[in-house]
Amino acid sequence: MKKLKGGDRRDWIFSYLKQQQTPVTGTELAKLTNVSRQVIVNDITLLKAMNASIMSTSQGYIVLSDKEGTSYIQRRVACNHQSIHSEDELLALVDAGVTVENVTIEHPVYGEITSSIMVSNRHDVEMFLKKIRDTDAPFLLELTAGIHLHLLSAPTEEILNRGISAIREKGYLIEG
Repeated sequence: MKKLKGGDRRDWIFSYLKQQQTPVTGTELAKLTNVSRQVIVNDITLLKAMNASIMSTSQGYIVLSDKEGTSYIQRRVACNHQSIHSEDELLALVDAGVTVENVTIEHPVYGEITSSIMVSNRHDVEMFLKKIRDTDAPFLLELTAGIHLHLLSAPTEEILNRGISAIREKGYLIEG
């Protein structure tokens, strides 16, 4: 592809992402548009500032869209466990059919910190955990002695409840 100017490139990126079913990495977008990954990061930031519904996930960028005829039930749950149990927690949720959209912690200095996870199946969990291992990055819950929130979503209340029951049985759910 010929190198596009800023506005045209951002239009192309947003259009391209809308057509994709899976996240696209910044590196892939950089190759497709003949610019550096940092230019893509800046483009995504500008697109988000213009209210483009782009989510940054551990697997790449994805456009959030309300697909006609589908509505998802969402619920925020409080959890507590150590990082060694993160895989078990995530697998219990996705195996029940639940998507783990994000994780939030309450930091004593920065306040609420939320980060996208967007895992819906075992492969997503595997890729998320591989990125954690490969970068040697700590889980956010390590900053709060294991306490964290997850935003969960599922196509039905029954599926959402099944996932929440799974982490309750494992002792990861904080109930008030």
